Amino acid sequence: MALRLTRDKSDTLLLLAAALMVLAPHFAHLPLWISALACATLLWRAAVTWLGKRMPSTWLLVPIAVAAMAGVYRSYHTLLGREVGVAMLVLLLAFKLLEMHARRDLFVVTFLSFFVLLTNFLYTQSMPTALWTVLTLLVLLTAQQSFQYTGRVPPLARRLRTTLKVGALAAPLALLLFVAFPRIQGPLWGLPGDASSARSGLSDSMAPGTLSSLAQSDEIAFRVRFAGAAPAQQQLYWRSIVLGDYDGRTWTRVPRKRGLQRLEVAIHARGAPVRYETTMEPSNTRWLALLELAAPDLGVPGFRLRDSDEMEQFTTEPIAHRVRYQASAYLDYTLQAGESPQRMTHWLELPAGFNPRTLALARQLRAAADDAPVQQLSNAVLTRFRTQDYRYTLEPPRTGANAVDDFLFATRAGFCEHYAGAYVVLMRAMGVPARVVTGYQGGERNPVDGYLTVRQSDAHAWAEIWSQQAGWQRVDPTAAVAPERVERNLARALPRPAPFGLAPLLDLQNNPDSWLAQLRFAYAALNNSWNQWVLDYNPDRQRSFLEELSSLFGHWRTALGAVLVAVLLAVLRWQRARRPADALEALYAAFCRQQLRHGYGRAPSEGPRSYAARLRSMPASTDKHAAMEQFLHLYGMLKYGAGGTESRSASLATLTTLLPLCR
Repeated sequence: MALRLTRDKSDTLLLLAAALMVLAPHFAHLPLWISALACATLLWRAAVTWLGKRMPSTWLLVPIAVAAMAGVYRSYHTLLGREVGVAMLVLLLAFKLLEMHARRDLFVVTFLSFFVLLTNFLYTQSMPTALWTVLTLLVLLTAQQSFQYTGRVPPLARRLRTTLKVGALAAPLALLLFVAFPRIQGPLWGLPGDASSARSGLSDSMAPGTLSSLAQSDEIAFRVRFAGAAPAQQQLYWRSIVLGDYDGRTWTRVPRKRGLQRLEVAIHARGAPVRYETTMEPSNTRWLALLELAAPDLGVPGFRLRDSDEMEQFTTEPIAHRVRYQASAYLDYTLQAGESPQRMTHWLELPAGFNPRTLALARQLRAAADDAPVQQLSNAVLTRFRTQDYRYTLEPPRTGANAVDDFLFATRAGFCEHYAGAYVVLMRAMGVPARVVTGYQGGERNPVDGYLTVRQSDAHAWAEIWSQQAGWQRVDPTAAVAPERVERNLARALPRPAPFGLAPLLDLQNNPDSWLAQLRFAYAALNNSWNQWVLDYNPDRQRSFLEELSSLFGHWRTALGAVLVAVLLAVLRWQRARRPADALEALYAAFCRQQLRHGYGRAPSEGPRSYAARLRSMPASTDKHAAMEQFLHLYGMLKYGAGGTESRSASLATLTTLLPLCR
């Protein structure tokens, strides 16, 4: 026997389900005790509804609410701010569900749910979040609709269909407001100080383990779309920060002394530039990652740019929201060739008292090469990495005070920062100006939308060496040990162990031709489109889109076609409005049209009984009056009664028979 709930119980349980859907996304960032208390409160309210018990008294709820507010203060140490406000709203919604005594309280809970649902966009505006919000909104509107009925309540499926119709009617207006309403610069949902949470990125210092920990993050750093053919994977070096000061363990940027005049940096670029568009995710740092070597015509909307003698590009303020900018790069260039060696002495400095074995090795390599050119000295170091037992790993062993000595002679295992740092130390010890460059290398091309995705796991460190003839030249010591890291990507060079026996799935994901990879590419392309056209629909993009739209509709043929489509839609809507919804209404409409011809049309406020009373004054035969009376009585029974399917079919047949008699 199926369990039938009363109307009050079913409506309340539907509202509780909607409230749970509203609160669920907040559980990811709220303290555990608040999430547990909210769930317990909802379960308490569901038990009260299911068992038909009385609501808890105010004397019980007030101490619980006061204790909860004290817990919020203890967790956040304040009662102000976004995090605290959302936590209080979540608890307020949960507690209000235990205090619904009147119809007004139902609407208070519903509208409070709408507001709490909106606050989820303060934390994330991803596509899954938007889909979940739409689904939750439909359930909330259905619950709100359920409280509106005063008589017989339609089934849940019919209420859901009504909600979908309401949403379909509101969607065009929402789309029009989104496209045409004036936009503001910056993120719509960002609050001051809220954008700096839990973002990883490159730092302006490098120590053993810095990049290997960052490389385990799959978070997207930026996306790139090339105007033409994309460069080869081996040419995708995204330059960011140049490190030159070394204290024996950590590399940092060379500080610029106040008042020191900047150098005249000689650059000679060859060939046509590679043009591309970058969509950079918020990093809360000031550093840009640009394809070497960036052209000077760079601009980032909303930010002022600075550069350095080392070809770094950075903003004056941290980048706390997604930005899009156009850039170009010269892949073939010379940098500071013919420079005076005296101006390069600070790229030879090494700390005293560190790494004696490394310095001895450098003297040995220098003596063996005698007066060899810089390139030959570099090849000697790379040959050592390539031929001896060195390993490329994400989990290098710990090193001591003499980190480079331990790496070169003891552990022989490291990530890119180990190889780049050791290489620069050796080159400096041999009298060659050298420095470390950090940034990103490579990226994953998406065949669906053509974008190149660069992740934090693509973070990389390489080196630059200087000679008077060739200037600064890029050298990647990691490529001598793990060439597949540069030719492909980190996942191919260092495949991660798959837990729980999921190695086949991991292999499918890394294989670009597999169905799983194609599914991943399709979702990434869809998510990128969401970012580009929804989250990044800024004033510039809005202006450009509206200008394109106006030029498109400015053509008379296009405008004429739009008018014809609008007329066709209006005609279809009019025809649909004329056509009654079912056979019963069709018969009633035909009856009303018959009487209208005799001057007895039905008023909009008249029901079948009052209409029948007025038709009695019509001059007509007794048979016609009897037929009209029977027709309207039967129509009223079918319209407002509760007949079965068989009786309804028979009654419709009777109405069809009576209709000609009413002429």
